[in-house]
Amino acid sequence: MRELAARAMAFHARLETRLPVITRLVDRMVAVNILDSATRLAAQCFLTAVPLLFVVGAYAPTAVQEQLVASVSAVFGLTGDAKAQLQQAFQPPNDDLQQATGVVGGLMVLLSATAVSRAMQRLCKRAWAIPRAGTRVAPWRWLAWIVLWLGVLLLQGPLRDGFGLGLWLGVPIVLVTQTVLWWWTQHLLLGGLVRWAPLLPGAVITAVAVAGLSVTAHFYMPRALGRALADYGSAGSVFVLLSWLIVVCVAIAVGVTTGAVLSGEPFLAGRLGTPASQNGRRLC
Repeated sequence: MRELAARAMAFHARLETRLPVITRLVDRMVAVNILDSATRLAAQCFLTAVPLLFVVGAYAPTAVQEQLVASVSAVFGLTGDAKAQLQQAFQPPNDDLQQATGVVGGLMVLLSATAVSRAMQRLCKRAWAIPRAGTRVAPWRWLAWIVLWLGVLLLQGPLRDGFGLGLWLGVPIVLVTQTVLWWWTQHLLLGGLVRWAPLLPGAVITAVAVAGLSVTAHFYMPRALGRALADYGSAGSVFVLLSWLIVVCVAIAVGVTTGAVLSGEPFLAGRLGTPASQNGRRLC
């Protein structure tokens, strides 16, 4: 075992000399614990953010309900029975959901949804190797991120359709929107501890990854949800949705972490103006 450990250390040293960027990226991925962080984020999305969508759908006007169904269907490419169930959840035939939740219950669901913001904040801090001590972030930032997320989700339908002009305009708009969203997300949840410019690589990588998975969802999700609904009913769709959320959150964690590492490399650090205090290698 000692010999194997020595060989592993020697291999790591040679790899760090020849491929320093990849070595630092792998080390940061291990420090962030990508799978654990992504699973926690996906679980919080499923347990708190998804119920928030149902509450919003129950209280929102009919036009907003229809837009929400269209946008979620556009993101996942839902058709048939899956889209019908989504429409039934977001457009209940009566006010049973409103009576069950009430105003106080709706507010509690909204506050509970900030758990997603806190999970995302922990991911960003780990990606940038920011120590926990002395990094308090105002709670209003958690709520602001949730509100922005809901707004962007509501507009996904028109954005992806290029506001009626087609995919040739919709795809660039979605990429730009996603880049701005993840750029602002990091800056907001990190409390301004990292300047805007160094956050841009992570925002671009995450936007491309999320947009790519959204395209993949159009081929995978309708079939997977259709089989799950046919074989297991509504319970099957829960497992499919949760599995897909984990995949998306892994892509987000990898994108943010990769951007943090690349921003600290000499090639980009000089161009982005990344100071030593915002370099993840110095903050570890």
